[in-house]
Amino acid sequence: MKETGPLHKNIHFNIGVIFTVIEGFLSGCSYMMIYLVIQILLGKKTTTTDILTITGILCVVYALRVLIYSIGYTQNQIGGAAVSKNLRLFLGDKFKRIPLFRFTHGQVGQYVNTMTCDVNGYEQILTHKVSNLTKNIALAVMVIVFICYLYLPAGGILLLSTSMLIPEMWLSFRTVKKYGTRKNKVSSETVSSIVEYIEGIQTFRAYGVAGTKNKATTEAMQLFSQVSFEYEAHGIPINFAFNIINWLMVPFIMFIGISPWMAGEIQTIDFLLLCMLPMLLAKLIGAISVDLFSYKNLVISKNNILKVIHEPEENGSTEPFTVKNYEIVFDNVDFSYIPGEAVLKETSFIVPNQKLTAIVGDSGSGKSTILNLIAKYYEPTGGEIRIGGKPISHISAERVLEQISMVDQDVFLFDDTIRENIRHARPEATDEEIEAACREANCDGFIRKMEKGYDTPTGENGNLLSGGERQRISIARAILKNSPILLLDEATASLDIENELAVKQAIANLLKEKKTVVMIAHTLSIVKNADQILVVSGGKIAEAGTHDELLAKGGKYSAMWNAEQKLSA
Repeated sequence: MKETGPLHKNIHFNIGVIFTVIEGFLSGCSYMMIYLVIQILLGKKTTTTDILTITGILCVVYALRVLIYSIGYTQNQIGGAAVSKNLRLFLGDKFKRIPLFRFTHGQVGQYVNTMTCDVNGYEQILTHKVSNLTKNIALAVMVIVFICYLYLPAGGILLLSTSMLIPEMWLSFRTVKKYGTRKNKVSSETVSSIVEYIEGIQTFRAYGVAGTKNKATTEAMQLFSQVSFEYEAHGIPINFAFNIINWLMVPFIMFIGISPWMAGEIQTIDFLLLCMLPMLLAKLIGAISVDLFSYKNLVISKNNILKVIHEPEENGSTEPFTVKNYEIVFDNVDFSYIPGEAVLKETSFIVPNQKLTAIVGDSGSGKSTILNLIAKYYEPTGGEIRIGGKPISHISAERVLEQISMVDQDVFLFDDTIRENIRHARPEATDEEIEAACREANCDGFIRKMEKGYDTPTGENGNLLSGGERQRISIARAILKNSPILLLDEATASLDIENELAVKQAIANLLKEKKTVVMIAHTLSIVKNADQILVVSGGKIAEAGTHDELLAKGGKYSAMWNAEQKLSA
């Protein structure tokens, strides 16, 4: 698979590889120098000059090796780290362009795994595996060439045994392809399960199914452990068998070298090195085998990164989305999360410009789906959605969302201060504008009572604040953004009476400005004064009208209203 963009090696990495190869060849030269030293020492005439000359050469070679290795290693690390940094920045930007509907539970686990484990794995390829391989291969070549010089038959035998690395790698790569790919997939699923477990830890503990009692997470981790074991169990025997053959060459070379040595065909020093160098070569080939196996395994990480890089992106226009009004039209819209299981069927309605439209209906009827489609979190499978008369199908989600403020029942807050969490709605906003928005959102009071006021940390996902506090901060963000379209998804759900009253007052302040508002509410009394009420049932708009008009019809809305009145009586 061709490398593109952020995976492209930089000049630092290339320099590092070149210097590492040079250092590998110099390592081989060291053994040649040792060979010359021993020859001199065994010679009849040995002068101090000869010894000093060889010693000087060895010192120069060693100094060069230290220098070249330092440069090569440093350049490898700089190059690999730079690629890793650019890769993470690229993926972060890439996620911004991937359609929002792709961020399902399982897919998020894959994305997390890619951004963390896979990027780390690819960095390992660049900073360690490639340099180790190039150095060891260069040194192995030098050793084989030198053994061929000492005694050609021994060099030929070692070259033949080394070639056994090819079938060994073929078998190893098959193992990686089968079990390594499976392990990576299970790893992503395990990450998804762990993320879900951590997010729902309060619920799990409340029902006594946390820790080892949580079957889903436990089974996921057991499966990962099992796949990892199978991976090693099938990979290790192949490498072990190859190493046995590889090391058997050491005594075999000694054996075939005895006869020519005793016959005087080769010198004692040559025979001595024939006994020693095959051990070094066996270690090198063993290391190359392990590194190639690891390299192939880490290539899976590279391929996972490439999959994300090549994922389809939103093809909508990134030009500013400008319209004369913000009327929203659904024209025979179809949508389904799962093919064949329709959530919306030929749904048609109009949300008037600068009016409040409420959406009510049974749980699961498609109310939140309508808001998700307006915000382009998902794309309809049929029909057309228009804002201000313009179809939004060819507009990027980012451009549409610039015109929308959203207040959900599940508020997401960054692990930052309250002030900076609100500033995300409009980064250029001043502190005075943020505080004014908080006063409108009915949260300035509780913020100022905190020890650090607006500089109080919210904790991870706002866990240091209550539900009502988080909700009012969310409304403050919507007020600060001041978008022409406002989407409210059951903003007062799951709150106690005191917080619900505070949030309702904050919403009332939010609705002071003329906006196109679409509100989902779990209690009908909240929306009875809406300009229009849409009743969703069976994936379609069953009824539409004002509160009085719908009561007069005596249909589904009337039945829902009467049931609510009985409950509140």
